[in-house]
Amino acid sequence: MTVTDPSSSGDALADGGERPLTMSRAMVEAIADEMRDDDDVFYMGEDVADYGGIFDSTQGLLEEFGYDRIVDVPISETAYLGAAVGAAQSGLRPIAELMFVDFFGVAMDQIYNQMAKNTYMSGGNVSVPMVLTSAVGGTYNDAAQHSQTLYGTFAHLPGMKVVVPSTAYDAKGLMHNAIRDEDPVVYLFHKRLMGIGWMPAPDGPKTHVPETDYTIPFGSADVKREGSDVTVVTLGLHVHRALEAAASLGEEGIDTEVIDLRTLVPLDIETIRESVSRTGRLVVVDEDYRSFGVTGEVIASVAEDGLGDLEAVERVALPDVPIPYARPMENEVLPNVADISEAIRSAAGEQ
Repeated sequence: MTVTDPSSSGDALADGGERPLTMSRAMVEAIADEMRDDDDVFYMGEDVADYGGIFDSTQGLLEEFGYDRIVDVPISETAYLGAAVGAAQSGLRPIAELMFVDFFGVAMDQIYNQMAKNTYMSGGNVSVPMVLTSAVGGTYNDAAQHSQTLYGTFAHLPGMKVVVPSTAYDAKGLMHNAIRDEDPVVYLFHKRLMGIGWMPAPDGPKTHVPETDYTIPFGSADVKREGSDVTVVTLGLHVHRALEAAASLGEEGIDTEVIDLRTLVPLDIETIRESVSRTGRLVVVDEDYRSFGVTGEVIASVAEDGLGDLEAVERVALPDVPIPYARPMENEVLPNVADISEAIRSAAGEQ
């Protein structure tokens, strides 16, 4: 068994990559590089200027770029996301932050019916080169309106690319690619992975990051850990939980491969199929809701390939309930390392 980690790969360490960064610092570094290179790039959102973003998503940008390009907005997601769409169609390249992904509902028309569709509806006469960033995920007890993941909701509607990084190395490369893309990109960062002081991150998301810019192509999943017995497919925070489970199960003789999707749209189904064709066992782990979501889509995509040697399928996801506020109840519904380990053992026929 070997571990494939972009933070320790030759590509990651080229050009002076011996710098461990948190995911938030890697994101900000990519944004700053793009803003220096292109005056049309600007960032807008709630508390992104003086405060630096409540999850440090813009920390330090105001000092360099000023209020004209790091723009605090009123608490009106409908207004400023609509403005971002208009700015993108006019030739600018806005990055608009939705503080919590749960708030997308108040701006659904701007996101679903304008940002995602205007290029198609105009017959290609306009493009919408904008990035919508937002924090996802639970684990810090902020109740049902601030703790959802919801990347499957965005992936379901055509017209938007959906990005979910799990490490600082991936976060920087994916952000460069997102800002340069000519189509709308939804860039979703898990708040637990950002590396902020009041919400400690697990081991793993802080990685070595090159000082130079680089891109990670969309639709390119990463095998974070190679294995021969069971394939685990996941993204975001649960990449690290799956790796922890895999390390523990390795001591029991179960060799687990962990695939980090990195993007949902486009979805790298070929990497998943290749892995499952070797292991014959598939576990999909997702912090989004179980029904009508990522777990079902991945499993169906593998099944459609007609893999006759697929021996077992398991999925671990959030139950179809609002996320509770109380810490013990939230911990009960969110998938954890024990849940993932149990699913892997079941797929491997060990229980």
